[in-house]
Amino acid sequence: MSRSRTAQRMPWYLVLPALVAVAFLVLPLAGLLGQAPWGDLWSLLTSEEALVALRLSLVTSVLATIVAVALGIPLALLMARGRGFGNAWMRALVMLPLVLPPVVGGVALLMAFGRRGLVGQWLYDWFGVQIPFTTTAVVIAEAFVAMPFLVITVEGALRSSDGRLEQAATTLGANRWTVFRRITLPLIAPSIAAGAVLCWARALGEFGATLTFAGSFPGVTRTLPLAVYSALDVDRSQAIALSVLLLLVSVAMLVSLRGRFFTGLRR
Repeated sequence: MSRSRTAQRMPWYLVLPALVAVAFLVLPLAGLLGQAPWGDLWSLLTSEEALVALRLSLVTSVLATIVAVALGIPLALLMARGRGFGNAWMRALVMLPLVLPPVVGGVALLMAFGRRGLVGQWLYDWFGVQIPFTTTAVVIAEAFVAMPFLVITVEGALRSSDGRLEQAATTLGANRWTVFRRITLPLIAPSIAAGAVLCWARALGEFGATLTFAGSFPGVTRTLPLAVYSALDVDRSQAIALSVLLLLVSVAMLVSLRGRFFTGLRR
């Protein structure tokens, strides 16, 4: 049966709540776009405060993505190739930042990397390094909440990849590093790219953990989402303009992925 016939036979009592759901999702976005100061949009987005927040957001989100890629790919490989009860627990821990309230994540980061934290106290006492309320804290907070997107996407690709190619390369005498570099990475490269884009977009939009762990200091920790929050009290038009910018970035990200995102969640 074709999809069009199936759609035609959908009962009205299912179509109606579906349309209500669509309206529920679309109306806030329509309200945002309808209230946007389109005539002054460029001047608002190019103001000094907006440019500083944009520059900081781009730098920290890119750095957070690099950290996530460097650490997330080995973790995804371990999860995809691992077996046993411990692997299930590891996957649950990786998924935790996706469901954890962002402010709780920020508090957890403080308890780990604060001056009296689990690791932070040694960094401060031994090296005089204080992480909270710095740009480094922004990168850590963004990587913490965004890395699961990359790990899950890459893990799904590894599980669905053809393992016979890796086995054949091993049989022919290739070592593990060569197999990983010449066989595994090219096979999952599209998923790595999709996961990195998702990770970057999530890092760019991170708010709660960043505010709790890094604060909101202009030029140091005030990223675009924090700038939106701060502007709501003093300049509503700028807050809307920055929100439109983040919305456009999100739409562009979804279009670029073309259905590749969350492949790991469907496994």
